[in-house]
Amino acid sequence: MAQKQPRVKLTREELRIWRNYIETADALRTRLAGRLQSESSLSAGDYQVLLALSEANQRTLRSSELAELIGWQRSRLSHHLGRMEKRGLVRRVPCADDVHGVEVLLTDSGAEKFRHGSVPHLRAVHELFVDALSPEQLAQVDEITAALRRHLDLGPES
Repeated sequence: MAQKQPRVKLTREELRIWRNYIETADALRTRLAGRLQSESSLSAGDYQVLLALSEANQRTLRSSELAELIGWQRSRLSHHLGRMEKRGLVRRVPCADDVHGVEVLLTDSGAEKFRHGSVPHLRAVHELFVDALSPEQLAQVDEITAALRRHLDLGPES
């Protein structure tokens, strides 16, 4: 039995919905990043790295695991970690069990900066995202996100 070929062309309505979704998500991400930077001097990338390390066992991850966890290429992560290391937010040390591996450690200063940055960042998430939606709409966003994550093989949730 022949497999049904997916439709290539989007309808005008599908294209409108897609563009509105992308433009809105980009605007939300840009505004959140701007607020994060102005209120805590952390970039969105800094926050991603610090969040992952703060949740890790002993606040430490191999750089390869960290890159995979936050969805970055290793070279991008390496350059970013260099900038964060200069600011005292993280430390990189060779892996004890792998001469080529590097472990990334969240410093006390980085943990403190993350804690202080989280308060205004979560306030901004609430103001710009949660407050815009009714509880029913928020539940719909959750359902839609879950469906997209399943379709993209991203796992149930982050």
